[in-house]
Amino acid sequence: MIDTAPDKIAALKKSWQESTLAPLVKRFGERKTQFTTSDEHMVVDTVYTPDGDAGAYLETLGFPGEYPFTRGVQPNMYRGRFWTMRQYAGFGNARESNERYKFLIAQGQTGLSVAFDLPTQIGYDADHEFAEGEVGKVGVSISSLRDMETLLDGIPLDKVSISMTINAPAAVLLAMVIAVGKQQGVAAKQLRGTIQNDILKEYIARGTYIFPPAPSMRLITDIFRYCATDVPKWNTISISGYHIREAGSTAVQEVAFTLANGMEYVKQAVAAGLDVDNFAPQLSFFFNAHNNILEEVAKFRAARRLWARIMRERFGAQNPDSWKLRFHTQTGGSTLTAQQPDNNIVRVTIQALSAVLGGTQSLHTNSKDEALALPTQKSVEIALRTQQIIAYESGAADTVDPLAGSYYVEWLTDEIERRADEYIAKIDELGGALRAVEEGFVQREIQDAAYRAQRAVEKGDDVVVGVNRFQTDEHNEGELLRVDESVRINQVAALAKLRAERDNDAVQEILGRIGQAASEPQAPIMPLIVEAVEAYATLGEICDTLRGVFGEYTPENWV
Repeated sequence: MIDTAPDKIAALKKSWQESTLAPLVKRFGERKTQFTTSDEHMVVDTVYTPDGDAGAYLETLGFPGEYPFTRGVQPNMYRGRFWTMRQYAGFGNARESNERYKFLIAQGQTGLSVAFDLPTQIGYDADHEFAEGEVGKVGVSISSLRDMETLLDGIPLDKVSISMTINAPAAVLLAMVIAVGKQQGVAAKQLRGTIQNDILKEYIARGTYIFPPAPSMRLITDIFRYCATDVPKWNTISISGYHIREAGSTAVQEVAFTLANGMEYVKQAVAAGLDVDNFAPQLSFFFNAHNNILEEVAKFRAARRLWARIMRERFGAQNPDSWKLRFHTQTGGSTLTAQQPDNNIVRVTIQALSAVLGGTQSLHTNSKDEALALPTQKSVEIALRTQQIIAYESGAADTVDPLAGSYYVEWLTDEIERRADEYIAKIDELGGALRAVEEGFVQREIQDAAYRAQRAVEKGDDVVVGVNRFQTDEHNEGELLRVDESVRINQVAALAKLRAERDNDAVQEILGRIGQAASEPQAPIMPLIVEAVEAYATLGEICDTLRGVFGEYTPENWV
């Protein structure tokens, strides 16, 4: 009988390396002198073997649906139902986007994911001078409840969940959905969806902020409080590692900085007097999926385990739902290439499969042409079909956590968790995520990682097919989606009509009450914002009222 104790296996592995592997490598070499993951310091070994005993297995993996949730947050995962298939979409005016949503739902999409244009994301109406040239260009233009009514026309909010990538003015857009739900006869308590509402990553990586951090955090915790009682099925925040990864971070940094931000939100909410178990089950996360499929699977598993431990041990959460890291995944936009765009279909397939193997709760697959323009309807259909083929044809969803027990995946899961934990400890030393961002620590770490990755591509150490290897002479003649400037002209006219038809005295009265509440540190603001949008106060008017009290953020006026 062979002795399989871990120390015996380690000795056998060492002998194999010296007698079998080394002579072969010496004679023929290997493709690289060193194999690494997205973090060049995380060296990938030639082969992985068992390590540890059954007790360690139960402690670090356990069973799906049970602490520490390494293997998934549901006991049977996709055997019960597939992940929510979302396609992030929005462009032009609300009517055009509504037509795209209805097309996607007809093709089998199970949840909406709304992209807003830049003016909407930073709290300006379409007729503001800062909006010129940007209305409807990278998302849909939403200036008032009237736009939201059009956007969601014919979409049953009691059956379709709505995810909105919106941060600084998240309260206003959520209020609009609540108002449309009321018009449809759907109570706020029945609405399902997510607002991103993650302002820390805006300061770190994305830049669509409005207010300084302190009032921004106040708005976020105010939403936590309001939704805990009034909109209990809504995910009040989607703590985003996606944009951190898009800015150039490694997989380890994505986990570490995202969870550190999550810890900061929990800390702020508890400090504001909220019970952790009242709001923590409504927290959700948003991760990227890149091309290194096994690293991505390990990343998702490590993040789940780390968050479960943080919530139970650090914050004393008692409700198992508070320990669960539930997340949406989007395939990596920064990995898409303008060269040979059909190759992006393959990249997205690999990335989507990593998310499924890693246990995501919902998924967006990027379209092949997104390195060139907003996606066409045809390319979006291919992206959605990618998810459906994985779901119905690949078998990847037939068992829970199918890569568990892979020596490499388990090592990589442990290693990502360990390295992310080291980053979190460093952020703790700096005083938490807010302080770490203020001091530029997080930004510098991401910038350094992005620089190293770019240099590896430029030197040819990392191959990007069609970019630095296997290039062809090509000319992209495919159909591209362009947003016409007439969108802004029509939006400006619609706003003028709205202001002429509404009760402007009522609008000014409610805006005054919002300003007064904002000036009182403990006063709730979210109920007043719901009242304001129902009176057809515009997004810009509500945000300007808050700007008048909170001011605007610049890196020089952090507090």
